Amino acid sequence: MIEKPGGGERPLGIPTIRDRVVQTAAKLVLEPIFEADLEPEAYGYRPKRSAHDAIKKVQKLLCEGYTDVVDADLSKYFDTIPHRELMQCVARRVVDRDVLRLIKMWLKAPVEERDEKGNRRMTGGRQNTRGTPQGGVASPMLANLYMNRFLKHWRITGRREHFQAHVVNYADDFVILSRGHTAEARDWTRQVMTRLGLTLNEAKTSIKQARRERFDFLGYRFGPHRFRMDGHWYLGASPSKKGVARLRRKVGDLLMPGNVGTWPEVRDQLNRILRGWSAYFSYGTRLMAYRAVDNYVLERVRHFLRRRHKVQSRGAIRFSDDLVFGELGVLRLRHIHVGSLPSALK
Repeated sequence: MIEKPGGGERPLGIPTIRDRVVQTAAKLVLEPIFEADLEPEAYGYRPKRSAHDAIKKVQKLLCEGYTDVVDADLSKYFDTIPHRELMQCVARRVVDRDVLRLIKMWLKAPVEERDEKGNRRMTGGRQNTRGTPQGGVASPMLANLYMNRFLKHWRITGRREHFQAHVVNYADDFVILSRGHTAEARDWTRQVMTRLGLTLNEAKTSIKQARRERFDFLGYRFGPHRFRMDGHWYLGASPSKKGVARLRRKVGDLLMPGNVGTWPEVRDQLNRILRGWSAYFSYGTRLMAYRAVDNYVLERVRHFLRRRHKVQSRGAIRFSDDLVFGELGVLRLRHIHVGSLPSALK
């Protein structure tokens, strides 16, 4: 079980080594076959497509006037995909009985779990009729294939023209960007998802007016932003508060007093975390988020080194920001941001 960003836990199904090898081999063969049928609105776990492509598409649509947004959320999508309907999707392209049997075996595989006392128990198995476990190599491919039923139905029934709207989908996350028909698009989506055996999470699905309100998608927050140079408002994208909070947790977990690694080892781990985060959040308006991260990293590094070297003061003089981000070698995200700006905006 792994923690969900919004609270609670989700199961992560880790296949055995043998199954991972076979799933990878099957994916190499099957993915190009299924790829030919996938709708262009889907960006998740596909060759030559990425989350950044989906983020840029959302920003482009907002700037084109599609500012009425259905911020949608599916309840436990990976866990509720119906096996029978999923296998029908697979069988439309794959007729080899052995391959179909292999995929069905993965869907029906029993799951070994252990309770808080370490006692072993088995769940799932042949009686299981829903779900493709997150964590498996083949699961994203199968999840894309089933979500494609919704996207294909959207296209065939002419919803784009009827609702003056576009869908942007990444795995189980999607938003609908419209010009004034959000309520209709949401209601239609709810009905279609129900027919597909899926459930729209009513508590987390909302309608936003992006010119006045912000919404989160794939770790970014879209909506009105203020340009710091002259104060004017514009439609932009920036790292979400949840995205920054997740990084803070990672940095805090690394710089715990119990970490006995050498400083070069700790610093290199810290910089890998920061580089990875900044590589993902390299689009849009990010200076304020980078500053917040730099300030938090400085505070945590000072606290970590102060405890390690038994410094009685707060460490602001001994471990100044110039020392931490200079001689001690900690990556300063603000320098990455400034380095990418035109000289007039530095």
